[in-house]
Amino acid sequence: MDISTRTESDLYRPLAPAPPDGLGFTASWPVRTGDVDPGHRLRLDGVSRYLQDVGSDNLDASELADSDPVWIVRRTVIDVVRPVSWPDRVHLRRWCAGLSTRWSAMRVRVTSDKGALIETEGFWININPDSGMPARISDRGLEHLGRTTDEHRLRWRAWLDERAPDDDARGRSAGSPADVPFPLRSTDLDPLDHVNNAAYWHAVEQHLQGWAAAPGRADLLAGPHRAVLEYRAPITEGENVRIRARHAPGSMTLWFLVDDEVRAIARVAVVDHYRIDDRTPDSADDRPPDRVTPSGG
Repeated sequence: MDISTRTESDLYRPLAPAPPDGLGFTASWPVRTGDVDPGHRLRLDGVSRYLQDVGSDNLDASELADSDPVWIVRRTVIDVVRPVSWPDRVHLRRWCAGLSTRWSAMRVRVTSDKGALIETEGFWININPDSGMPARISDRGLEHLGRTTDEHRLRWRAWLDERAPDDDARGRSAGSPADVPFPLRSTDLDPLDHVNNAAYWHAVEQHLQGWAAAPGRADLLAGPHRAVLEYRAPITEGENVRIRARHAPGSMTLWFLVDDEVRAIARVAVVDHYRIDDRTPDSADDRPPDRVTPSGG
C-alpha cells in the first residue's frame, strides 16, 4: 500500500511489512516492573518509552547522529497483537517504511522470548536544532533511511481529525465521562520543554481502567487492538490540560484540551485485521510461527 495516500480507513489497516532480513536496527532488553501494570501487562506508556529509546539508540548508531540529530514525533501507532507481560525479554527491530525530504515513517516491531508481538509506526519530523523548525533531511540521512523503503514521497495526512464533542450531556455519547483534569508534573517535560510523548499515554491508560470498570462494556485490551496518538501542538509547563473522552462500541477517543484548543487526540480500538499463522518455519513459504498477516482488505 502507498502509505502517502492513506485515508480514514488507515485506522484499521495493517502497517507496512518488514524489509528483508538483515536490514534495519535491532536492540533487546528485559521488561522491567516500572513499565507494567498490576496484571504484569506492558503498558502503552511503556511501549512509547521503548520506541523513544530504540529510536535514540538507532540514531546514535547511525550516520544521522551528526547530520540529523533532532527529531519529534507527530503520530504514534501501536498495534498490540499479543501483549508483552513481565517477566520477559523484548526484541525490537526498527526500519524506515517511507520518507520525504523532512520526515519519515519509522516502523518498530516488538517481539519477545515468550511470543509477544507489537507492531508500531511513528511519523517523525526532522528538526533544525537551532531554529526548532522542520528541516530538510541531509543527503546522507535520505540515503540511509531509503535503504529499507521505495516510498520517497511520504505526505502527512491526519488519521484523527474529529472535532471534540461539546462538553455537555448532549454532545457526548451515553456513558462517556465528563472532562477530567490532566495535571502536569515536572517529570513530564522533555529537553524541548514539551510534555514527553510517553506522558500522554498515562492519560490513555488511566481512561482504559475506567473503561474496563464500566458494567457491560467489552475490554478493549482483551484481543488485538490499535492505539493511535496524534500530536497537534505541544503542551508546555504551566498549561491547564483537560481530557475529554468519548466511548463508543469497540473504541475510546480522548481529546487533550488547553483552553478548548485540541493539542492531541488519542484513540484505542479493537482491530480484526490480524490473525496468527501457526504454520511452522519449514512450511511452504517458510514463515515463522509468530508471523502475522492481514485477514482481509
